[in-house]
Amino acid sequence: MARPLRIALVAGEASGDILGAGLMQALKRQHPQVEFIGIGGPRMEAEGLKSYFPMERLAVMGLVEVLGRLLELLARRKRLIRTLIEAKPDVFIGIDAPDFNLTLELKLRQAGIKTVHYVSPSVWAWRQKRVLKIREACDLMLTLFPFEARFYLDHQVPVRFVGHPLANTIPLQADRQAAREVLGLDDDAMVVALLPGSRGGEVARLGALFLDAAERLRALRPGVRFVLPCASRERRQQLEELLGNRDLPLLLLDGQSHEALAACDAVLIASGTATLEALLYKRPMVVAYKVAPLTYRILKRLVTSPYISLPNLLAERLLVPELIQDAATPDALAQTLAPLLDDGAVQTEGFDVIHRALRHDASEQAADAVLKLAGLA
Repeated sequence: MARPLRIALVAGEASGDILGAGLMQALKRQHPQVEFIGIGGPRMEAEGLKSYFPMERLAVMGLVEVLGRLLELLARRKRLIRTLIEAKPDVFIGIDAPDFNLTLELKLRQAGIKTVHYVSPSVWAWRQKRVLKIREACDLMLTLFPFEARFYLDHQVPVRFVGHPLANTIPLQADRQAAREVLGLDDDAMVVALLPGSRGGEVARLGALFLDAAERLRALRPGVRFVLPCASRERRQQLEELLGNRDLPLLLLDGQSHEALAACDAVLIASGTATLEALLYKRPMVVAYKVAPLTYRILKRLVTSPYISLPNLLAERLLVPELIQDAATPDALAQTLAPLLDDGAVQTEGFDVIHRALRHDASEQAADAVLKLAGLA
């Protein structure tokens, strides 16, 4: 009997694990005889992935920060290339993590394995010459956002816009009251969600800043309360240490970021994937970000896009405030956030338009594209 379809996937962080698990579910629905190998997190492993090593070993942020892990990452990638060439998957899918996955895809494609990259790197914003490597490394690019697909079409890269899975899973109108009941929050409370990031480095740079901003906001809006979802036990411990003896009406949550977003009135948030989630929950937001000073100086020279946050990139205008690096001070964050507690309609109306445009049943679309590339659809 012929062996089942063999799909290799590599995800490098929690957001990729979520996308990968959704794609695996859709692939199993469309082609039940399929097996999965590669690298992934707990969600992908729950769907049947045999992970060669823990996904966390790939999770690193920043240009400077990666240097301390560079030798390990290169060695792991070299071994993984050999392992996957020997395994001969029908299709390889690199999920985000472009610095790791694009070279992996190039080597596998040169060995005759069909390759897909799921989630476009920010090639349209900086280091645009990477599109040449992408064209050489990928049989197909799957993009979450329409503006990315237009970029690849302009550069002769096979592409398919699939939408974003969260746009389907998050309702067009979230139930604020139900979320508050789950979290034990009063219906009439003024609630701000603080999301300083899911990685240790992000929380180290933004955690105290966000807590300081919360203290300033209390002076402007005395009745305000705060919720802060912790991505892991380690992040909770880190945030508890940063909280120290502060007198803040703050509820630390274990996970439950979606409940926090559904329950809140506004969000102070780190630039990244979570801004899309806040957008889909239609919650007004202020975006902040800080990186290592050297990383910032390098990026400032390389980035050509006028915006860094996904809501603004998708709106193609300044829809949400972005306070970056030295501009991100506690007073500035509080002063920018306070008016959104009174009226955030301009943002939320724009968010609704974007949400509807992204509802494409992404996982099913991505699975269909993968199976067509494998000659099975």
